[in-house]
Amino acid sequence: MFENPKYITRGVQGEIPDSLMLLMWQMIAAMQTSQKDYLQVFTLTKTPTGQHIVHTQEQPPYRYELDMHCKCAVDAKVYVIDDETHSTMLLDSEY
Repeated sequence: MFENPKYITRGVQGEIPDSLMLLMWQMIAAMQTSQKDYLQVFTLTKTPTGQHIVHTQEQPPYRYELDMHCKCAVDAKVYVIDDETHSTMLLDSEY
């Protein structure tokens, strides 16, 4: 999964910095799990020093948290959906 063409929605393009988009794609590729769910969820939270990222999936359960220093921090929830022909990154409000 997630080895196919990748797309982003207008919402993601307008609200999520390029560096965070790239990091989320990389986090999916680097997952240490037996199986990837078709739906990956990223909760992005601004912190006093930068960005807090929580990456989760439902089946099998997976959770990874990351804090990073950056000036481009945002508050958002981002979904990445794989439908076997392509993967799409979208804001939760676009789902």
